[in-house]
Amino acid sequence: MRLNKTLTEVTDRVIARSATTRRIYLDRMAAATGKGPARAHLSCSGQAHAYAAAGADQASLAQSSTGHLGIITAYNDMLSAHQPFESYPALIRDALRQAGATAQVAGGVPAMCDGVTQGEAGMELSLFSRDTIAMATGIALSHNVFDAAVYLGVCDKIVPGLVIGAQAFGHIPAVFLPAGPMTSGLSNDEKSQIRQQFAAGEISRDVLLKAEMAAYHGPGTCTFYGTANSNQMLMEFMGLHLPGSSFVNPGTPLREALTIEGSKRALSLSALGDSYTPVCEILDEKTYVNGITGLMATGGSTNLLIHLVAMARAGGIILDWQDFSDLSDVVPQLAKVYPNGLADVNHFHAAGGLGFLIGELLNAGYLHPDTKTVAGPGLESYTQEPFLAPEGLIFRPGTKTSLNEAIVRPADAPFQPTGGLKRLTGSLGTAVIKVSAVDAKHQVVEAPRGSFTTRTRPRPPLRRAL
Repeated sequence: MRLNKTLTEVTDRVIARSATTRRIYLDRMAAATGKGPARAHLSCSGQAHAYAAAGADQASLAQSSTGHLGIITAYNDMLSAHQPFESYPALIRDALRQAGATAQVAGGVPAMCDGVTQGEAGMELSLFSRDTIAMATGIALSHNVFDAAVYLGVCDKIVPGLVIGAQAFGHIPAVFLPAGPMTSGLSNDEKSQIRQQFAAGEISRDVLLKAEMAAYHGPGTCTFYGTANSNQMLMEFMGLHLPGSSFVNPGTPLREALTIEGSKRALSLSALGDSYTPVCEILDEKTYVNGITGLMATGGSTNLLIHLVAMARAGGIILDWQDFSDLSDVVPQLAKVYPNGLADVNHFHAAGGLGFLIGELLNAGYLHPDTKTVAGPGLESYTQEPFLAPEGLIFRPGTKTSLNEAIVRPADAPFQPTGGLKRLTGSLGTAVIKVSAVDAKHQVVEAPRGSFTTRTRPRPPLRRAL
């Protein structure tokens, strides 16, 4: 399929705009790669410090030819999305020992929830936490003892911060391991009605709290399509997750198998083997453009605009909002997930999910098919789905048709012909709106223009089409 003309034009100008900064970054990564497996260059004293608490793994760690994996974790048990990560390090260590390799938790990063801090003073720390996470990731990897790394994080500022930090050590492979969404609870429609009843004074706060806890009720990501789940979509479109792994529920055998496979995959991509694929090669200009396409096609979180710009810049790639705007004008919206619709991400996954959408966008020319990924060269493998067979984890072709067209649609019959996000510009500045969540009847607004100064003649009416 021929690539969409706008996709090509946007990619070409991103490459041209980023030429100098990208070359400086890649030269730095090449210099780090040239030093070979990191821990072989440590002093004997340095190695002894690094392995002192490794127990039975000490002998393996002393051999520089044995693969060693770093784990960066955003675990805490206050965030439902991150609580499942508590068991990941032990699971990963045990699986890698059986494969003749080792793993250590390199460090932890903070993880906060905008849903909890909203309206509180803590919310003022939210965006700052992204840069703290990036720095904490860099500090964790600064010991230079790892051949590859896995990143455990899900929510709003955590994944962008981890991606920024991972690119500081872009000469080693990176695989992102999700925790998955909690199972579906109280429906979004019911929850919305109860909130409206509370706002009208028709029910008590106790009834409201009971309903909220029925909606957010267990381990895993909140099931609406906000920033956390947009992050998971992004990691799949950008080739840092295993195919089909974003929305597998926590605590299931498939989730565990994907965690183990992702960890093994990270080491298989290290410089110790024949398939060396550092994350600096995966996260190139085409990959970031693919991420923007995914954001537009799914009507993802507006927060990802500021995050993608920062993530890309950490790898020497310069994005601007015009890139997003131009892609939004041509990429069709193929998904409706709450708050864009009534379905949650579990329903979206069951209807065909990311594998179906990636296949549709590839066939229609809206994605670069030749990007590098942790699953191998090319994005086509991300049309596959993971399954557990008697022989273990396998990937097989996903659905070629939507299993529920109220949730996901083919590229030739989209919910709307343009992307789910829209850039607005005018005399007041620049803004972004999640137009996929706005009813068509409200997408043209006419109202008197306000003023902060006294004027002797009336202003003309303001008309702005989304």
